[in-house]
Amino acid sequence: MPANSTAPATENTSTVDAPSTDSASDVTTGRALARRDSSGDRGRTSIADIVVAKVAGIAAREIDGVHDLGGTTERVVGKVRDVLPGTSVSTTQGIEVEVGERQAAVDVSIVAEYGVAIHQLAAAIRRNVITAIEQMTGLEVTEVNVTVHDIAFGDDDQQSNDAPRVQ
Repeated sequence: MPANSTAPATENTSTVDAPSTDSASDVTTGRALARRDSSGDRGRTSIADIVVAKVAGIAAREIDGVHDLGGTTERVVGKVRDVLPGTSVSTTQGIEVEVGERQAAVDVSIVAEYGVAIHQLAAAIRRNVITAIEQMTGLEVTEVNVTVHDIAFGDDDQQSNDAPRVQ
C-alpha cells in the first residue's frame, strides 16, 4: 500500500472465523488463535474495512502530540466539513487500511505538534493502533506506517487573529 495514498478506505470486508472449542492459545500474548474446524464452527463474522479504519483513526487521535490527521488536501476538506451544518469530523481522515481474512495493515498520516519527539510519537501511535485493532477485531496487525506531513505550532492559529507584531 503506498504511504502517500489519499484514497479513502474501501468497502471490503474481512471474515474472521468464530473460535471453536478447540482453539489454541498463544502463551506469549495471551490471545486465542482461532482454528478453522468445520465441526465446531458456529458462524462467521465479517468486518468492513471502514470499521478497521475508524478504530485506527480514533486510536491515533488519542495520542498526545497528534495535532490532526491527514495530508493537506484531507485537512482542507475536513475544515470545510467542520463548518457545514449537519456534518461531523471524519474519523477515517488520514487513515488507509488493507484488510485481509486474518490480517490488517494501516497507514496513518498525521500533523504533529511542535516540540514532540516525532519518533516517540510514531511509536506511541503504532502501539495504540495495533492494540485497538487487535482487541476490537481479532485481526493481526502486520504493520502500521506513520507519515508526518507537517508540524503545528501552538501559535499558528492565534497569529492570524492577533494584531500585527510590528506597527
